[in-house]
Amino acid sequence: MTETQQTRAHALRALHAKHPAHPLHARRAPDPDTAVTPLNLHVLEQVVESLSREYEGMFSPETVERYVFESYSSLARTAKVDTFLGILTEHFANDRLRALAKSQGKIAKLVPHVLFVCAPNIGRSQMAAALLAHAAGDAVEVRSAGITPGTRVHPLTAEVLRERGVELTKSYPKPLTDDIVRATDYVVTIGHDNACPIYPDKRYLDWDIAGPDVEHLDDVRIEEVRGIVDQIEAHVHQLWAEIREQSRATEDEQARTAV
Repeated sequence: MTETQQTRAHALRALHAKHPAHPLHARRAPDPDTAVTPLNLHVLEQVVESLSREYEGMFSPETVERYVFESYSSLARTAKVDTFLGILTEHFANDRLRALAKSQGKIAKLVPHVLFVCAPNIGRSQMAAALLAHAAGDAVEVRSAGITPGTRVHPLTAEVLRERGVELTKSYPKPLTDDIVRATDYVVTIGHDNACPIYPDKRYLDWDIAGPDVEHLDDVRIEEVRGIVDQIEAHVHQLWAEIREQSRATEDEQARTAV
């Protein structure tokens, strides 16, 4: 069995775990290609077809399929409901393929890329990404990820950001992947125990900002979240200033060498 087939089989087993086969089928020998609901498999196949067209000439259909089913497996591990899992899988796989293409020089990197990482990716890293995207606009490409992603972005995260005019409507917890790190210029870890791949020519920062106790997230008070956002916002402003300064220095150097 090829690596792609193994990845696909693993994803299909995850699908089957969330949608057991009809009792009449339960007596059959396990078959990851059939022991799933046709609807979910159909959705993933459509995603593969769509992304294969988008990345034609950059990646083979087999590579796209592997990324789609890997992405599905990663998200399905923590998803409590799968109503939007197909859409999120497409978004996540597309983001990873785009990052891979940029790291390989198949797509030009026109702006700096920043990645924020915290353990669950439900609060601090989401806040930082949203605040920098709000401040920098199209001048920076921003992502966030988690070492051990939670099931959903904490509701108070979105509420407190909304108080500051920042919307967090399309965000979801996602795992840290090597392809995303490779395409990144600035890697910011927030909190402790955030192991992250180390590559040359990247700026690594660590912000010592504690988050709420993950064992008692339902008891978190909004005042506590506001205090965390205050700390993160201050760090984001410093980072944005550093990025602007570095971008100007790079542009000046390019202008000198072009003369």
